[in-house]
Amino acid sequence: MLTFTNIVGLETAKQALLLLAVNPALAGVAIAATVGSGKSTLARAFSALLPEGAPFVELPVNVTEDRLLGGLDLEATLATGARAIERGLLARAHGGVLYADGLNLLDRSVVAHLIEAMASGVVRVEREGLSAVHPARFVLVGAYDPSDGEVQRSLLDRIGLIAPFAPQTDARLRAEVVRRNQLRKGEAEEEALPSASSRLRDEAADDETHMLRAMIADARARLPQVLIRDEQVQALIQAALSLGVEGNRADVFAAQAALAKAALDGRESVDDDDLRLAVRLVLLPRATRLPEADESRQTKDEQPRAPEEQGRGEQDEPNGAPQMQSEQLEALLLSAAEAELPKDVLNLPFAMQRRGRSGSRGAALNNRRGRFVRAVEGDPHGNRIALLQTLMAAAPWQAVRQAETRSGSQLAIRKEDIRIKRFRDKAGMLYIFAVDASGSMAINRMREAKGAAIRLLQDAYVHRDQVALIAFRGPRAQVLLQPSQSVERAKRELDVLPTGGGTPLASALLTAWELAQQAHGRGIAQATLVLMTDGRANVGLGSQAPESGSGALVDKAALQREIQQLAALLRADGIHAIVIDTQANYLSRGEAPKLAEWLGGRYVYLPNARAEQIAKALA
Repeated sequence: MLTFTNIVGLETAKQALLLLAVNPALAGVAIAATVGSGKSTLARAFSALLPEGAPFVELPVNVTEDRLLGGLDLEATLATGARAIERGLLARAHGGVLYADGLNLLDRSVVAHLIEAMASGVVRVEREGLSAVHPARFVLVGAYDPSDGEVQRSLLDRIGLIAPFAPQTDARLRAEVVRRNQLRKGEAEEEALPSASSRLRDEAADDETHMLRAMIADARARLPQVLIRDEQVQALIQAALSLGVEGNRADVFAAQAALAKAALDGRESVDDDDLRLAVRLVLLPRATRLPEADESRQTKDEQPRAPEEQGRGEQDEPNGAPQMQSEQLEALLLSAAEAELPKDVLNLPFAMQRRGRSGSRGAALNNRRGRFVRAVEGDPHGNRIALLQTLMAAAPWQAVRQAETRSGSQLAIRKEDIRIKRFRDKAGMLYIFAVDASGSMAINRMREAKGAAIRLLQDAYVHRDQVALIAFRGPRAQVLLQPSQSVERAKRELDVLPTGGGTPLASALLTAWELAQQAHGRGIAQATLVLMTDGRANVGLGSQAPESGSGALVDKAALQREIQQLAALLRADGIHAIVIDTQANYLSRGEAPKLAEWLGGRYVYLPNARAEQIAKALA
């Protein structure tokens, strides 16, 4: 039998789970570890340590909203003819633990409901004509693999303890994992024919679990009497500030973690070891910077006294003692933090999410593919029917309909009962750079567009974005880079075209629209067109590019109408647009602002556009 204590490794996660069991005010534990490290096994073994009757509810990654929040109990409704409400997973976890494996893969709507329940302690059901409020006070235990992306910052803020990722490099521990795995296989074979030795092992495991559960219960009873001094709280706060930890919630969690550690150790006051563990599990994972060395911070015992102070009596010392102790504790905590804080602190979750957005840009609803998220009224033709939700909508009316039609027990479903499925796809963004290669500034524009595209591509895997590049000069626009997430491919294929000649702006708009339509067919619902141009078009879709210096006449009115029509097409299809005006102000005649207006987009004046400025304008 695999128990909490005999799971090898993940010692930091074990400590965090024990603190959570003692002090539910810590709200939860997030365990970062790779696939196969045993994090899920540890979480399930933790359920044996919960108080008698406390639920342990598992939250699937692909959970639907009705299962999460609750809704109509179809079986009870069909049996009684009266609407009956079934509790969702959040309400079922009331008084216990909600466990989520793949915490970073949960849909944003699920995370929003989860945060709301953790903040309010209740679940509100308002769906399908139902209205109910269920209690939902639970602690959250979440496991995730950092290689699949980070947990949403808003959810991490609600979780008190974070067991950071630590790769297993100890060969002896890994060998012990293999040994115990073989032992478990032997125990499984003995289950068919139980032996005296297997019964003894089971009894020992049960005794171990009972002992640990009793220790946790004793610590929970002692917790209200445990004291933490003001200078200790001040030291935690100063350590948090030095590490760049944002918000007051982390300060509260750190103090609660120190109190839980003291109670678990059988003490009634917090000591330095408790503070160090609080820093390790609460503050360090939330660090956004390395603490700055402060050589000027010295305690009063280390500072030489001025001559006028040397004659003062000891009666003045008590007033400064708490401040001195707080400074000493802060120095102690920071030295402990520096020993464990990785030098690449900017790769920690909170530092990464502070630098920029994480995860996908959003999600798009569609009719045919993705993850089923909800059912809505609609036409079944060309859509997938949500059978369960259709039955749920029809159930309350069966008695009335059967009486009307005298159909006995025959199920009566009408058009207004039909519900169709809505799915949610991860919806990355397609960025289409359309660069004017027709003027004297064309070489500079191409170079900076290439730099901006590569900057966006560096984050493309995380955001699920793609980047395409169009250059337009001469008779028509040309696609230099098809939608791609590959930085190497972009560097290889983004070469500067010959410059000069006409400006086929209309062709660029049409090519961009075609790329967006192709991307939409592949499931990318959002597209942003980035136009780097001065807006001066002189080549229409059906005309030839004028030779340089030929003075060929252009029907400007017809060309303007053509561009307006194409701009309206892009706008109608929901393609966002940003026009980056590269023309010097004294040469501009307002063409680029007018183009942005026709596109319903944003106008940015960057006559000397730099790659970082362009990337920032798109943020």
